[in-house]
Formats: sequence, structure tokens, C-alpha cells
Amino acid sequence: MTDEEKKEKAVKYDASKITVLEGLDPVRKRPGMYIGGTGIDGLHHLIWEVLDNSIDEAMAGVCDKITITLNNDNSISVVDNGRGIPVDKHKTTKKSALETVLTTLHAGGKFGEGGYKVSGGLHGVGVSVVNALSVWLKAEVRRDGKKYFQEYEVGKAKEKIKTIGESADTGTTITFMADGDIFSTINLVGGSSVSSRIQIIIPGETI
Repeated sequence: MTDEEKKEKAVKYDASKITVLEGLDPVRKRPGMYIGGTGIDGLHHLIWEVLDNSIDEAMAGVCDKITITLNNDNSISVVDNGRGIPVDKHKTTKKSALETVLTTLHAGGKFGEGGYKVSGGLHGVGVSVVNALSVWLKAEVRRDGKKYFQEYEVGKAKEKIKTIGESADTGTTITFMADGDIFSTINLVGGSSVSSRIQIIIPGETI
């Protein structure tokens, strides 16, 4: 390549060539950067990231039961009896805390003061990554005597969080359907018409 050709090629590399990915778009463009790959291991990673949030609640001493269900439609549900993800408005994002942690990278109770002293997972990235790599995700939060619900599609909220009833208990339920256009397989139940369920009792034994 001549000096003139190099100069012409260099001139063409300007601001218009810089792509800025907003929100959770980087996750969908480069999922391997966040979960290692898009094979079955990557699918397992999604489950672990949701589970880690529940385990963090257990490690904080506010959760003693976690249930993971592999539903027969290949969606996955993780239910815990922790405090429930906060639903009040976040002062920075102006969205509910629930929507903030589900749609914003590096948002969660694992940073700064007042959060978890010990935690696992991707440290505030995991659950938003799960949302980004799912066709849909449904979140149900039980806290303050009420039951809240919000649904997402490809990482974006379909509607604002809403109150759907009362609740005598507390906790969070996350159900998601991994995106089959991203993962090589989303089949974890082997075509079975029966859901598979794992229940973790803390302290106690895995059933």
C-alpha cells in the first residue's frame, strides 16, 4: 500500500465510523464478553446470574428458600423469599429501582454503602445481562404488603411497574425466556412436558 493510499484510508476513519451502543445493546452485540459464550454454558450462566441475586439475599441473612424451575416451555423461573428488589424511584435514573437494575449495566446493591457486604455473580451486571439476552422477562416483587409486576422484551420495559395485589410475604420471582436467536440451544428440559424444579433451603439441604 502506497503512502497516498494509506493517507486516503486514514482520512476515511472519522467520527462517523464510531459506533455508540446505548443501554443493553452492547450485551446483545457481544454476549460472549459478558457470559463467555452462547452455547449451553452461556445459558447456564444466565440462570446463575439470577440465582446469585437470591444467594446474595441468603448471605445477607434475609432469605432461606430459593426455588429454580425449568419450565416445559424452556423459560426459567427463580423464586426467593428475600426482601424483594426495591420498587421505589431511583433518584438518578428516575425509574423504579427494579427497572433500573434490570435495564442498566453496573446498577445494583453491590456497589457503595448500604448494599451487600459479600456478593457473587457479575456484581451488578448479571441480571441486566439476563434481561438483554432474553426474548422476554417477567419480574414479580413481593414487599411492603404488596405484589408488584413488570414485563420486559429484549431488555426493555413493556410498561411501567404496577401493583397487582397484596402479599403477606416478601421475595422476588424472575422468569425469563432466553433468546433462541442468540443461544445455540435454549432447551434445558429435553423436550419434556413436565417442569423440573430444584429447591434450596438455607440452612439445610438441596432437595
